[in-house]
Amino acid sequence: MTSGSRHLARRSAVQALYQWELTGQSAAEIESGFISDNAYSGVNREYFLQLIENIPRYCDTLDDSLRPCLSRDLDTVDPVERSILRLAAYELIHESEIPHKVVMNEAIELCRLFGSEEGYRFVNGVLDRLSTRLQQGQ
Repeated sequence: MTSGSRHLARRSAVQALYQWELTGQSAAEIESGFISDNAYSGVNREYFLQLIENIPRYCDTLDDSLRPCLSRDLDTVDPVERSILRLAAYELIHESEIPHKVVMNEAIELCRLFGSEEGYRFVNGVLDRLSTRLQQGQ
């Protein structure tokens, strides 16, 4: 499994999670739309599916872990940035083999690609606080 394919899986997952939040579609419905898209080639399909199935499943728990790290209500966060935060929180909590620095760098890169102009700073701050809390066992 290459890091590039995981990067592409995260990139597609952010788009899929945004779609899920707006439409409420299932992972299977969302995946079928991505499979027909040329941008899906090169994506680690297994990891993409894991992300789009598990993040909605654990959404309430992920949101609960993010709330103490936020300076405002999670519902007021830009939907794209909220999807990126959930993806990163999932990886920080459930994918212990991925170093926190890698998770945070990927999230910042995704935010620069899809988020608002200064959104990456906000996301970085939230994830830094979450990473610290997790490392301290909170």
